[in-house]
Amino acid sequence: MKPADQASGIDTRRVILDDLRVSASIGMLDHERAVRQPLRIHAEFDTDASRPVNDADIGSVLDYRLLRDALIQEAAGAHTDLLETLVDRSLARILRDFPDVLHVRLRICKPQAFDDCAAVCIEQSRSRITAA
Repeated sequence: MKPADQASGIDTRRVILDDLRVSASIGMLDHERAVRQPLRIHAEFDTDASRPVNDADIGSVLDYRLLRDALIQEAAGAHTDLLETLVDRSLARILRDFPDVLHVRLRICKPQAFDDCAAVCIEQSRSRITAA
């Protein structure tokens, strides 16, 4: 991943949610519409690390509990036909709801898509557009 700080010179901190497991209604096929299936999510969030961290104030950092909740809500909500749609919708939500996130990379995998491979994954990243 090209870090968000490479071009701007900003000191960044990366928060990583690794292998988050969610049950979702996802897929275009009839059997996918009938039964929820597991998804595995890997997400990386870059934030501005130049802000001071107050060890007694969770508000001084990006609260990863809230990031986790947002990803679960997007995945576990209404049925989604395409994995690509879920990835795109989740990226948009993170950048909309978490103004401290400068860049996000998201990989969502369907481990039960095929019997002969570990998973099918879609990975996409998006950066916040900032005025120069």
